[in-house]
Amino acid sequence: MRLKSPFVAVAAMFFLNGAFYGAWASRIPTIKSGFDLSPDALGLLLLLLAGGAIISFPVAGRMIDRFGAARVTHVVAIGYAISLAAIGISPSLTALAIFLFVFGVTHGAMDVAMNAWGTEVEKRLDLPILPQLHAVFSFGAGAGALFGALAITAELTVFWHFFIFSILASLPCFYLASIGWVSDVAASSGDGKVFALPSGSLLLVGVIAFCGSLGEGAMVDWSAVYLVETVQATESLAAIGFTVFSIAMVVTRLSGTFLIKRLGNALTGRLSGIFAFSGLIVAVIAPNARVVLCGYALMGLGYALIVPLAFSRAANDPNQSPGTAIASVATLGYGGLLLGPPIIGFIAARSSYEMSFSFLAVLALGIILLAPAFRQSE
Repeated sequence: MRLKSPFVAVAAMFFLNGAFYGAWASRIPTIKSGFDLSPDALGLLLLLLAGGAIISFPVAGRMIDRFGAARVTHVVAIGYAISLAAIGISPSLTALAIFLFVFGVTHGAMDVAMNAWGTEVEKRLDLPILPQLHAVFSFGAGAGALFGALAITAELTVFWHFFIFSILASLPCFYLASIGWVSDVAASSGDGKVFALPSGSLLLVGVIAFCGSLGEGAMVDWSAVYLVETVQATESLAAIGFTVFSIAMVVTRLSGTFLIKRLGNALTGRLSGIFAFSGLIVAVIAPNARVVLCGYALMGLGYALIVPLAFSRAANDPNQSPGTAIASVATLGYGGLLLGPPIIGFIAARSSYEMSFSFLAVLALGIILLAPAFRQSE
């Protein structure tokens, strides 16, 4: 593979997007303690971040239609890097809320743009590369969390951690992504169907995507906090939690094509739900941090293929065009990913962190029960 190629270029942006989000996730306990946030208050801040991302989706879509996915990806990535560093200099809770909202806007916009660019590269190469790109995102998230653990060990402040990391991660990624790619600006109609909800049998697929994405989103923002609050793990060890989860997701996504071909969509979906449920139960009853980390690994194995399976089923739906079907499932999927963190915060504030993860286990049972909905795409 050439150092600079269409696949490497878009993969670099997927890595960068995941790395920045992983960096943020690794310092949530530090920010929580620094501002003396209750679970409720942290949940509201995470909801604000999610709101920024949701608002960005239609705006990003219009920008992509007008300027092209590759160009929008580059521009928004710069804003994403700046917003990450800005979080570290928040002088007050109000400023933190504003910067987190902007961070959510840039994260969401970049997510939409880089996936649109990935689709363009996929068509050009005539290869199904999106699963690999999502694996690269997970790898980037794990790398960002691992760097966060090192930053905590080195006693870097949140600002210096985010400032240094944004530069170190951005320079090579922007270099690899600068290939002069020209997007087809007329590729998207911009008719608003991206927010259409699924209907008929596809609704069950959307519910599965929502359950899986909600669990994945919760792990981004609460995996470290859960370790600190339930088994009194150190902040540096807690930051490793999301790394373990992300590595498990990467390995599973890279193996996803083989697994689905051997087992079929429905069985793969059911086993995914079983792994996620098992990991959550292990984390809830774990007596120490090491056992919780084992649960996180099982959860990574379980959640990794849920969204790819849902998109595959949507693309082969007999009643809707692929674009409309995928967009409708993506709406519920993104909703779960973004709503997961604040929901966990609200449950933890009213009961316990163990109860919040038990709620995720109930959703994992839903994945197991609804997995046959994947079968129609086989």
